[in-house]
Amino acid sequence: MELEDILFKKFGYQTFKPGQKEVISSLLEGKHTIAVLPTGTGKSLCYQLTGYIINKPILIVSPLLSLMEDQVQQLKMNGEKRVIALNSFLQEKEWKKAVNELSKYKFIYASPEALQNPRTLDALKRIGIALFVVDEAHCISQWGHDFRLEYSMLGSVWEKLERPTCLALTATATEAVTKDIVAHLHLEDVTKLIYSVNRPNIGMKVERVESIEEKKEHVLRYVQKMKKPCLIYCSSRNWTENLTEYLLENGVRNVAFYHGGMPYNERILIQQQFLHDQLDVICCTSAFGMGVNKKNVRFVLHFHPPTQLESYVQEMGRSGRDGKESFSVVLYDERDDELAFHLMSSELPDRSLCYAVLSILEKYQDGTNVSLLDRDMIETYGINEVHWRFIRFHLQQNGMIKNEKLVKMNYKEEMVNNIQKAVESRLHDKEARFKEMKKFLLSKSCRRSTILDYFQNDSEPTPPLCCDICGIEEEAYEERECVNEDKKPYSWINHLSHLLGQKEEKYEHF
Repeated sequence: MELEDILFKKFGYQTFKPGQKEVISSLLEGKHTIAVLPTGTGKSLCYQLTGYIINKPILIVSPLLSLMEDQVQQLKMNGEKRVIALNSFLQEKEWKKAVNELSKYKFIYASPEALQNPRTLDALKRIGIALFVVDEAHCISQWGHDFRLEYSMLGSVWEKLERPTCLALTATATEAVTKDIVAHLHLEDVTKLIYSVNRPNIGMKVERVESIEEKKEHVLRYVQKMKKPCLIYCSSRNWTENLTEYLLENGVRNVAFYHGGMPYNERILIQQQFLHDQLDVICCTSAFGMGVNKKNVRFVLHFHPPTQLESYVQEMGRSGRDGKESFSVVLYDERDDELAFHLMSSELPDRSLCYAVLSILEKYQDGTNVSLLDRDMIETYGINEVHWRFIRFHLQQNGMIKNEKLVKMNYKEEMVNNIQKAVESRLHDKEARFKEMKKFLLSKSCRRSTILDYFQNDSEPTPPLCCDICGIEEEAYEERECVNEDKKPYSWINHLSHLLGQKEEKYEHF
């Protein structure tokens, strides 16, 4: 059976998007593969379709719990029941049951933290993982825009699973990042399938403003006139809520906010309402977007500029997944720089916090399980989870944690100095990336070319609607009087018919 036949049978698509078939063919030949595919080109389909062909268990490592849960739900909605997520959402009883019954599942999603558990690894080894997928693989590289310390240990996990075929997936990776991915995963003879980050259907604009009030006025103007649905990205949780309130007060309807501080059930509700066109506007932090498979987002606005080009490309790329014309605007005030530097430094633990954490650890016994430390540091002592994970990783690197257990040592000063050296190195890298972002914001040459140069992609023909430097007409993206053809009212009958594999046309909306 041809790959296109399987594609249509399992997913209902008649043709592959650029890169998908090449990635799948590489995996079916047993080749370790790094795939850099633009945002919105269906990276998850690459391993899902491969999984149906090889008919053996697949392990997918995912960095975000919300992303993982969303992908699990999408597979279940498509009729796949042999899927499970191993992460902190599972209670201990549920986790033990899942580990004991892993042979029942074809698609096994796991957080990198879950893979540090010896019982989980033993269970995965017993069932024989055929494909090891690292989603959002840029997280493995210290040069990646979303570096996760736990990801850098995935190479040893892969080796313990007896080196199954490996697929590393990302939408944004420079040459330095791809080299780092290969090194950290301990791969050899890797097939690299690198596609341009360019999204020619998305027009780009940077608009300079001089005050926060002017920013808010621009947001209101854009939301009122531009095609929707739209996403408005903010750098803080408070601003997502403030902007939502501001828009509601000024007559905008079907708007809500989303950030990582919300209860999980509320976040899922907002996601589902947005997916089913019950919400037109989401004011959100970077926590929103990964795995949210909505094809008809027409407009992405950045209330605060991202701190790096990789984040910008990911976030503006959430629009126009259907290939239709979409628009991206960044509002920039020079005072945003101060906020950016504050955010970059606040993501890393300072010296006093490192001392405090190491002082707390002195109260614990040798051999204390890391899972207990995780819970106590976050829940009992109120340590920021991102800070704790950074410190914990470097404790492990320096021998204070071995085999997921605490090893007490008496050189606190030296340990703090080691961690602070790592903090300074990471902060220096973040600042360098922000300088590249500022070049983009202040550029007087084509913004698309600036992005392609940064990612070492070949230059491409300038699309008719390119950027504000090349000339762009905002009217092309404005809402018309006619009904948006992409937008259909949500119908539970059509939703049910989709789950049953029937065509929507057989039913009328009620």
